[in-house]
Amino acid sequence: MLRVDVDLQPVPPPPRKKDYPIGIVGAGFIVNDVQLVAYRKAGYNVRAIASAHPEHARHVAARHGIPKVYQSWRELAADPELEVLDVAVPPGEQPPILLELASSARHLKGVLAQKPLALNYAEAARIVDAFQQAGIVLAVNQNMRYDQSVRACKTLLERGELGQPVLATIEMRASPHWQPWCAAYGRMTLLIMSIHHLDTFRYWFGDPESVYVSVREDPRTAERWRHRDGIALYILEYANGLRAAAWDDVWAGPWKEGSGADVYIRWRVEGTEGIARGTIGWPAWPNAEPSTIDFTTRAANCWFSPRWKEVWFPDAFAATMGQLFDALACGTEPAVSGRDNLHTMALVEACYKSVEEHRPVRLEEILSGGVA
Repeated sequence: MLRVDVDLQPVPPPPRKKDYPIGIVGAGFIVNDVQLVAYRKAGYNVRAIASAHPEHARHVAARHGIPKVYQSWRELAADPELEVLDVAVPPGEQPPILLELASSARHLKGVLAQKPLALNYAEAARIVDAFQQAGIVLAVNQNMRYDQSVRACKTLLERGELGQPVLATIEMRASPHWQPWCAAYGRMTLLIMSIHHLDTFRYWFGDPESVYVSVREDPRTAERWRHRDGIALYILEYANGLRAAAWDDVWAGPWKEGSGADVYIRWRVEGTEGIARGTIGWPAWPNAEPSTIDFTTRAANCWFSPRWKEVWFPDAFAATMGQLFDALACGTEPAVSGRDNLHTMALVEACYKSVEEHRPVRLEEILSGGVA
């Protein structure tokens, strides 16, 4: 009888060392409702917090039992007891903070930055260079890599269960809660939402050769601010023939205006030996809906549907910090290092270049212009 291993290791093991004193820069939704919930559950040692709005920081500190509240991030960063900083601020505000940390906070061992690391590839490259020169380990919070179904699919690919990948797709029909800071950037879905999917494709398959993108505005968001890349459709072309494509539909129909809702994120990977398909539970937030995976192979000739109780929001966020802890403890590169993340930022930049020039853009066009 054929034995199929359905232990797809969707949850990474806890870090080897997890008592590094952490300081938090930022006190918004992602910190208050997601990251700190995950950190408390994982038993991490959060010691201090600061925010541009000190009253928010005090509220978050009281909720999560954080002993120190600083009036500014600079005061927090100067605390010699802190070894790791978690920077969770909008991408337009993040680069100057990170660059100053790299130049002045040499007592730090590591920093977990929010994604996107910056508004563009050139800014991201400056940050990565600065941290390398400072000897501070930089990781980027590409948390979809730690969604349970995404990791389970990676396990199948690494085991060769699906054979040679042929076609991969991600279809998102979900309306994000856009933050007001998005309005000032001129870059929206590709930078803020699609970066999850672009990074996931890289996690599964590595870097593509090129990307082609078509966009249009999101009618609902266009009522609030001007933008170009609302709804985004894109195709990644790989040297071995693999094609990976995504539809990032942040409109998802007029369900917020009264129609019925059909909101979801689905993915599918087809290979020469099998198929894997899954759902992402994030659109159900604040309900804790686990992501799912189903897979079949030629050898097994049936479908398997392992399930788990963990969810992307908040459980995956313990892993992004945890892999930084492991890197610090073992003297290795973080799984989501700043250096690796430059290739995700380069892919985002290639997407915008494709939009502007209406053509496929090779990833090397971006990487050859800066740090790779």
